Amino acid sequence: MTGDNKTLDTVAAVEQRYAAAAEEREAALCCPVDYDAQYLRVIPQEVIDRDYGCGDPSKYLNLGETVLDLGSGGGKICFIASQVVGAEGKVIGVDVNDTMLDLAKRSQAEVAEKIGYSNVEFKRGKIQDLAIDRDKLDQYLADHPVANEIDLRQLEAFLADMRATEPMIADDSIDVVVSNCVLNLVDSSDKEQLFRELYRVLKPGGRAVISDIVSDEFVPMSMQNDAELWSGCISGAFQEQAFLRAFEQVGFSGIEIAVYQEKPWQVVDGIEFRSVTVIAHKNPLGSCNDYNEAVIYRGPFTAVTDDDGHVYRRGQRTKVCRSTFQRLSRSPYQDAFIQVPPHRAITDDQAKPMECTGEERKPSETKGQGYNLTILGDACCEPGECC
Repeated sequence: MTGDNKTLDTVAAVEQRYAAAAEEREAALCCPVDYDAQYLRVIPQEVIDRDYGCGDPSKYLNLGETVLDLGSGGGKICFIASQVVGAEGKVIGVDVNDTMLDLAKRSQAEVAEKIGYSNVEFKRGKIQDLAIDRDKLDQYLADHPVANEIDLRQLEAFLADMRATEPMIADDSIDVVVSNCVLNLVDSSDKEQLFRELYRVLKPGGRAVISDIVSDEFVPMSMQNDAELWSGCISGAFQEQAFLRAFEQVGFSGIEIAVYQEKPWQVVDGIEFRSVTVIAHKNPLGSCNDYNEAVIYRGPFTAVTDDDGHVYRRGQRTKVCRSTFQRLSRSPYQDAFIQVPPHRAITDDQAKPMECTGEERKPSETKGQGYNLTILGDACCEPGECC
């Protein structure tokens, strides 16, 4: 290891190692993963052999979704995802390594022929800057070499225009962003921007499903400056709690650990490195108005607090605004809450602004004024069941 204070060129370290790994399989980059065998049958063996993942985010995809794979490499996850989302879905792979992209692109036709449709495309770009299409940038530079300050200004204007009018991946355009053991390879100085980009490209209601390597302790600088450890998915790993916080800080909510590898994949200087898969949601913003709606937290805890600081006490009808009511009706919350709509719907002009403070919603509020209905049932609550 290098224990000095020199700054590591992480980009060069990663590009060199993964370019070589695209030519010849490197077992040290792999973390054992059980993929669904039915999806592997149509994928060329050289793609499977050059896969360097640590999880399977494709397990969390649905039919018809638009999926973006960050750091798509040889295309394995993209080709699996293409089968999961079906012909009505779409898959976009983004990678900056030319050798890996070549492997993925030359495999496209074979996979498409075997599954009967083509719904995958690969783009060359940095996953921390999904607005800039690197192929278009290279073409611009070939046509407009930068030789002086005027040329530089024109290049800057070209990039600004691409970001504003024709980004490689548009705002709010993706249902699911996936990534498999790639985020840790991004330089530390770019990681915050990476998570902002994740959030930007997702549709409201979309989600990120990220498999990556995390550490139980923070990685010291001496290890971060080791090129082999960095390119080997170790030195750039997030500390496990910091990984979740990175999603939270850019606006994600409903963040959950879907998979946590029990035994560490690697241990270096007493620090454990393991695979996790995290799911994080971009919940749409809605009306913070009162529609006489409530939710009941099922338990098992006495109370829980959501990402906005709202407290829900077990068994209590809790007042919530329309935005919160709608959010708690969707994944990953819906199984934990009972939805209690009003007996009579509140119209938009009747709804008033409110704050979700965890107050109890009296049953009389939900039922509305003048509710005096009497229903006397028989001895059974449901057909075939007695109370």
